[in-house]
Amino acid sequence: MEKLVIIPTYNEKENISNILHAVFNMNEGFHVLVIDDGSPDGTAQIVKDLQQKFNGQLFLEERRGKLGLGTAYIHGFRWAIDRDYQFIFEMDADFSHNPKDLVRLYDASKNKEADVAIGSRYVKGGGVVNWPANRITLSKGASLYTRIITWMPVKDTTAGFVCYKKEVLDAINLDQIHFVGYAFQIEMKFAAWKLGFKIKEVPIIFQDRTFGTSKMNKGIIKEGILGVLKLRWFSLFTDYHKRVKK
Repeated sequence: MEKLVIIPTYNEKENISNILHAVFNMNEGFHVLVIDDGSPDGTAQIVKDLQQKFNGQLFLEERRGKLGLGTAYIHGFRWAIDRDYQFIFEMDADFSHNPKDLVRLYDASKNKEADVAIGSRYVKGGGVVNWPANRITLSKGASLYTRIITWMPVKDTTAGFVCYKKEVLDAINLDQIHFVGYAFQIEMKFAAWKLGFKIKEVPIIFQDRTFGTSKMNKGIIKEGILGVLKLRWFSLFTDYHKRVKK
């Protein structure tokens, strides 16, 4: 077992079957863990119905209620570490992340010495499709703001399409990750960077969802803005090490 893709879901019945088929039909050896937060639309049942078809490749963890993106990923990280997956991916269910780019993120980690490979919208060759101009401005502004406050050398700090090597997640004390929403993505990259891991940005084209409802809201944006300031403050007192790297 080498490669695990973690997909958190909440009300993704329009997308979940298609995204799973897209990943498995590549025949690249990816396993998928869906973490569903009690979707009332039946997302989890769709996954269960597909588990026989993708036996030994598709896994489901069900949680009660919306507990936050960050806690879903941390749940998935621990699940993956316990089962000794070597490359652990974050990916959305809504096709905003192209499943074919999983291969490019894997290559960056496996063959190009990236400890953390980020699917980046804001490096040369990357971009965004079907976003209104104000959303692009907000996202780019958030990444610039984050770089200024944290000094972290990452252009797409809020990216949610990421590959972590197991040793990165092994080294981070996940109990010390403070944020559960928008700022979670920033803090995970920040923790990896602070621990000295090599981060590489891989250009991707991000396409806004066609089906379902975006999870973006004012609360998430507020957490991102205030969270970066808190993150800078927390960094003075937080030790992200779980144990000393060898």
